[in-house]
Amino acid sequence: MVSAKSASVDSAPSKGKDAKSLGDKSNQDVEEAGSSSNEHTTGTAPATGFVLDRKTERALCRKMDFRLLPVLACMHLLNGLDKGNLGNAKTAGMDVDLNFKSNQYNLALSIFYIPFCLTAPFLGIVGKKYGPSRVLPMMMLVFGSMTLLVVAAQNWGGIMALRWFLGMAESAFFPLLIYYLTTFYRRGELARRMSAFYAASNIANAFSGLLSYGVFQITDTPLYPWRYLFMIEGILTILFAVFVWFYLPLNPETAWFLNQAERDLARYRIQVDSSAVVNEKFDLRDSLKVFRHPSSFAFLAIEVCLGVPLQSVALFLPQIVGRLGYSTIKTNLYTVAPNITGAVMLIILAFSSDYTRRRGPFITLAFLFTLTGFIIYATIDVLHNLRVAYFATFLMCWGGGATSVLLCAWYNNNTPHEGRRMALTSVGVPISNLMGIVSSNIFTPQSAPKYIPALATTAAFGATGVVLTTLLSVYMVLDNKRRDRKLGRKLDPQETPTELLRDGPSVPEFRWFL
Repeated sequence: MVSAKSASVDSAPSKGKDAKSLGDKSNQDVEEAGSSSNEHTTGTAPATGFVLDRKTERALCRKMDFRLLPVLACMHLLNGLDKGNLGNAKTAGMDVDLNFKSNQYNLALSIFYIPFCLTAPFLGIVGKKYGPSRVLPMMMLVFGSMTLLVVAAQNWGGIMALRWFLGMAESAFFPLLIYYLTTFYRRGELARRMSAFYAASNIANAFSGLLSYGVFQITDTPLYPWRYLFMIEGILTILFAVFVWFYLPLNPETAWFLNQAERDLARYRIQVDSSAVVNEKFDLRDSLKVFRHPSSFAFLAIEVCLGVPLQSVALFLPQIVGRLGYSTIKTNLYTVAPNITGAVMLIILAFSSDYTRRRGPFITLAFLFTLTGFIIYATIDVLHNLRVAYFATFLMCWGGGATSVLLCAWYNNNTPHEGRRMALTSVGVPISNLMGIVSSNIFTPQSAPKYIPALATTAAFGATGVVLTTLLSVYMVLDNKRRDRKLGRKLDPQETPTELLRDGPSVPEFRWFL
């Protein structure tokens, strides 16, 4: 047997073997966070031979955090740079230099989302089959190359072609990152880990502003300054993709930085509180059964509502800040602070969500932040209330990233089947990004610089998101109570190992992760 002190392991848990003996809450509450301070520090799972203590698990989580999260964060940062740099380039006159006509800039933004939505499910399947640690660096290599090739683009047609292939290459990037994390961390540990690398998206927008601030001051050069922006970001992405290929392990069981005892413990943790079957072979027909559950469509509807505010901020924050009357260089510089505070708020909400083991209330709060920001900006006289207007841009950034992270964590937490989890995420994330087509075509040149129709539309999507999230949260609470009444007692979700919950809500022991 493994001692709690040494955390060595003699026998790995076998699927289904006395699984219900894990039902004692004192034997299950060993998570790093989200557990009350008066819980036992040690828990025993007699059927498996494991003796667990929080200190051992924390040490394992810290080791995985230090080895994985910085690399995943850098990957997501570079992804954010390559996706959102068009807005910065526009402030430096890219559309003028390439002779864009009418709304061709908006079309260049929109075209990205069509292949993004179409190819994400297929690349998600490939990623599940061959492993995210192999597919992700290949995707990085492609979208880094597309970014670099913008340096050679001479007209609108060239930009359109590159944006098309950029959308294809980036489509399943975020779903695969999420799935990869779910193979290492328990459900109650997921949101704050996701926040650590998703905050890199906000930092990417801030870094892009800083990088643009420096690059756009380059003069006396044969290239337009905005071309250097794409050159630098593309080269960085390509080089990092090569590093990632050799660095990331396929899964915890092959992680080069874990010893055998730690690998066994990592697999056990996922078996009891994340995946029904660890490293299950992908079955497309079985995975698509996730769409038989009405809750899946509720999650997708919230993704739609999330997508418009999220993409509006990601694509048009430089233009929104530009209305404050600053120069091109200062406009890019003034996008930094809202994005940095957005990353901080994302981490705060994610940690709070994991600590309380609640997703819905924090998703609603994040929606309200963004909704309030757009309402303020649309209803005040911006030029006569510069400080209030600038504060509104902070609120816009506080909600988008946090909503995306918590929503993805929410439906991943409620989908124990690995294949179905990948299928739902591969549809949900692209649908959210597909709403970039809406954002791209409501911020039109005709409505500049006030963009009142765009701001109102974005606020309306945010308000709908608040309503849908609240309704889904209430449904989950009521359904859990109904299931408890049928059982005759209150069942804590942690009492039932996820290996018994393969079929989701159709299983009597299933309880919604709220």
